[in-house]
Amino acid sequence: MDLATIAGLIVGVVAIFMTITLDNGLGALNGFFNIPSIFLVLGGGLASTMVSYKLNDFLRVIKIVSNIFTSKENSKDDMIRNLVELSNKARREGLLALEADQGGIDDEFVKQSLQLVVDGVEPSTIREFMELELTNLEGRHLLGRSMLRTMASQFPSWGMMGTVIGLINMLGALEDPSTIGPAMAMALITTLYGSFLANYICIPAAEKLSVLSRNEIQLKEMIIEGILSIQAGENPRIMEHKLKTFLSPDQKTRYEELANTGGGGAAAGAA
Repeated sequence: MDLATIAGLIVGVVAIFMTITLDNGLGALNGFFNIPSIFLVLGGGLASTMVSYKLNDFLRVIKIVSNIFTSKENSKDDMIRNLVELSNKARREGLLALEADQGGIDDEFVKQSLQLVVDGVEPSTIREFMELELTNLEGRHLLGRSMLRTMASQFPSWGMMGTVIGLINMLGALEDPSTIGPAMAMALITTLYGSFLANYICIPAAEKLSVLSRNEIQLKEMIIEGILSIQAGENPRIMEHKLKTFLSPDQKTRYEELANTGGGGAAAGAA
């Protein structure tokens, strides 16, 4: 569970709630709830997005958005330790010995790549396969972000459409003062709803998915370098130093601390 996403949503809801009720009390909330406006903005924005994409891609949007809550950051330092262990084993027992370790590997990307190494596939072919996998992964991620950004552009547009509808209704019934208030409310609230959905939901979700995508792609780029180093028979310590360039300064510090206490690293693997 991503705590930053949860905390951000809670803080945003509290900020809006306090702004509405601080001066006018809880009763003021009734004026900000309009079912026709919700139908227009939410339904219209989703309809425009459906027109823009294939149905199967559109139906995946719920799963895509759920990733901002459930995706956990992949640990690069743990992956480095695993790759160093595999490198040490390959140096001691040969590349064919890695086949026995594949059942205990959860990462399908690593497992498939190791199988290619065990099968004796040329390094250039392995790199081509892994980079193609990476390209397709990035394309799937881009599709999800693109849908969210499409929604972010459509919701305010439908909000403005609701504003126009509300103003038309108001101007068409000026002889009845009792209709002016509801019509004006719809005119303004639809704009609020459109802005809310775009700036509070869609744009932040797209940005969070972008961050998650960059992290996952960087991890897989690191795996590519590690797997090819293992196949080339590179010294595990040299490989470890190369892979540590993918870590942030804080991650490097944590990695070194664990290595010094015997929790990982080439030295620990070689002991």
